[in-house]
Amino acid sequence: MSVMKRLSMIFKSKANKALDKMEDPRETLDYSYQRQLELLQKVRRGVADVATSRKRVELQLNGLEQSARKLEEQGRKALSVGREDLAREALQRRSGIQSQMADLKVQHDNLQAEEEKLTTASQRLQAKVDAFRTKKETIKATYTAAEAQTRINEAFSGISEEMGDVGLAIQRAEDKTAQMQARAGAIDELLASGALDDVTGSRGDDIQAELDRMGGGMDVELELARMKAELGQGPAPQSAIEQGQPQQQAQPHQQGQTQHLRQPGENA
Repeated sequence: MSVMKRLSMIFKSKANKALDKMEDPRETLDYSYQRQLELLQKVRRGVADVATSRKRVELQLNGLEQSARKLEEQGRKALSVGREDLAREALQRRSGIQSQMADLKVQHDNLQAEEEKLTTASQRLQAKVDAFRTKKETIKATYTAAEAQTRINEAFSGISEEMGDVGLAIQRAEDKTAQMQARAGAIDELLASGALDDVTGSRGDDIQAELDRMGGGMDVELELARMKAELGQGPAPQSAIEQGQPQQQAQPHQQGQTQHLRQPGENA
């Protein structure tokens, strides 16, 4: 197969598929029904034209018949007054009119037969168009119901193009939301650890951060000293303020507490 034939076949197949996708059976049925109505209208117009021609021939026949009767009366009058020549002339004219009448009668019979034939065809076509219209409406209703049912099923199953786009949009929104939440959490952790500077100044400077760290360490030392004092292994813990001041002499009640914690047998 040559390249041109293959290209032609591919183009035709693509075009046929595109046309099949674009075609709506309801529109096609409506178009066919419209064409049948146009054909029926032409047949009816033909019947009317033939009937008009037949009527015109009938009028001509009536006129010729009147002329023939008049010539016959004129011939009788001419004979009654002894004018045989006038009577002969009248009869000759009447004979020519009768010949025309014979031709018109043949034409009239043909037109009448044609009119009857077209009338029968028009009636049959009318019945066919009516039946097609009923079938067309039935097919359209069935197709519309099937189309609606298909869309409903696709919506429920989520395989329609619209529902697929909605699902993708929701998935993208959820992914972006999760990403933003993770980013916000990471930034909070970095700000808390001091790895990032807070340009708004709401978290304090580096000196304050260092003081906070030292304060946390002092709290641990104070708690450790308190536990040792309770076990008699060291003096009572001092507060952070006392640690920052010169060491003062212990109060008498503290000394008594220390002596009270000494083991038996030790010197006072």
